[in-house]
Formats: sequence, structure tokens, C-alpha cells
Amino acid sequence: MTLLKKIDLAEAGTPVAAKCAPERLIAGDPDFLTWVFDDTGDGQIRTGIWEATPGENHSIKGETFEFCHLLEGVIELTEEGHAPRVFRKGDSFVMKPGYRGVWKTVETVRKIYVIVG
Repeated sequence: MTLLKKIDLAEAGTPVAAKCAPERLIAGDPDFLTWVFDDTGDGQIRTGIWEATPGENHSIKGETFEFCHLLEGVIELTEEGHAPRVFRKGDSFVMKPGYRGVWKTVETVRKIYVIVG
């Protein structure tokens, strides 16, 4: 078994489809697709690719740390108490534990994610 894993959508298999939880939905009717690549088995570290169609929802990280790298699309993140920030294809960012805000998908977005916690 190799301990080196490439994150490649061509090798991802079938994604898991989901909808935004009603209590988090602000606007629109976004569809979510998740291609899970790897996890530690205990759920503490997860990696994969996630896609969302346009819409707006509450984003709450709780105790998790999430690194994101956008492969496609445009989003606007508004952390509570801060001005909105726009991220586009090629941008990377981190949402730290305790992050609370609004995630607005402006153009269908696809990201690589690493979630810890």
C-alpha cells in the first residue's frame, strides 16, 4: 500500500450528492457533490474534492480546520463581523476553528479540501 495519494478527479469515482441543510440555507437551492479521497478512519483528517452550484448558506466550522484550494468558480465569504472577501479559481484559503460566516457561491465552485478535527 502506498502512502502517497494523488488528488485527481479522473481517479475519484462516483461523487456523493447532497443538499444544503435547511437550517443553514440562506438563498438559492445549491447542489453539492463530494468526491472523498482519503481519511484517517477516525474522521479526524479528510481530503477530497467538493462542488457546489450557486446559492448562499451559513458556514460554521466548529472545532474543525479547513484548507481549501479553488479549482473552478467564484465564491464570496463573509466572516461574522468582517467585510466580504471574494475567492476565485486558483485561490487558496483556510477557515480556522470557530469560523462562522456566510458562504455565497457566485459561480459553480469546485475545491480541493483538507479538513482536520
